[in-house]
Amino acid sequence: MTVRFMIDGHDCESVPAGDRGLQYGDGLFETMAATDGRIALLDEHLERLSHGAGRLGLPIPDRGVLRREVLGLLPGQGRAVIKLILTRGSGGRGYRQPEKIKIRRIVSVHPWPDYPDSWASDGIAVRLCETRLANDPVLAGLKTLNRLHQVLARAEWDNPDIAEGLMMDADGRVVCGTMSNLFLVRSGALLTPGLEYSGVAGVMRKQILKIAAQMEIEVQERAVSLDDLSRADEIFVSNSLIMIWPVRQVDDRNRATGPLTRRLQQALKSSLSAAGVAP
Repeated sequence: MTVRFMIDGHDCESVPAGDRGLQYGDGLFETMAATDGRIALLDEHLERLSHGAGRLGLPIPDRGVLRREVLGLLPGQGRAVIKLILTRGSGGRGYRQPEKIKIRRIVSVHPWPDYPDSWASDGIAVRLCETRLANDPVLAGLKTLNRLHQVLARAEWDNPDIAEGLMMDADGRVVCGTMSNLFLVRSGALLTPGLEYSGVAGVMRKQILKIAAQMEIEVQERAVSLDDLSRADEIFVSNSLIMIWPVRQVDDRNRATGPLTRRLQQALKSSLSAAGVAP
């Protein structure tokens, strides 16, 4: 598949050097899974984007325009990754915003990642990262363009057998993976880190919590410690492309993939398949 870019509705591969997304990370993005010309959880992605834009004081583009642009780039068959970026456009002196903001829309389509099927079926190995997330309640939960903590954390390992790294915040709370949300299972209850200080409120995370509620599984959203991680009966990670990956190893400690993870995997797959958009 050829990578293709569209900027403000036109085929284009470059933005002005003064774009505030490039200059300051002043913007948001969504990464979406597409299958046979349809995008999984598109409405949920656009809703999160609108919420984030409201938090940042960005003018919210018309959803119809965004929908047409992302769907217009999709290949008709097979799987692809769609990335949608909103920046505050160009202008303004230093950090000061321009008086008249003209949002810049950047849409791109990319080949599907070559992840081994065994990562979903048999589980993945993860490591604890040394790089820590900053505590930032103002931006916590948002998927902003500033991902430097994740970039530095992902640079900590080259071993292709390690699929993901888990990140803590400045106070030692376990928050997420470099590209995923984190879930633990303990005594039949589902535990996921709260996002009051850092982390991203993932679209797939929200979907999993919704399905867990429908299945009458007890859910806790709270601070997660290394002790919680060590004592968990099951661990898994999620995002919009991978859905759910069980964790079979944390650093040098092996773990079993448990029944609740399997139930949630199947329920999530069934939910998305019923909508015709399973990745």
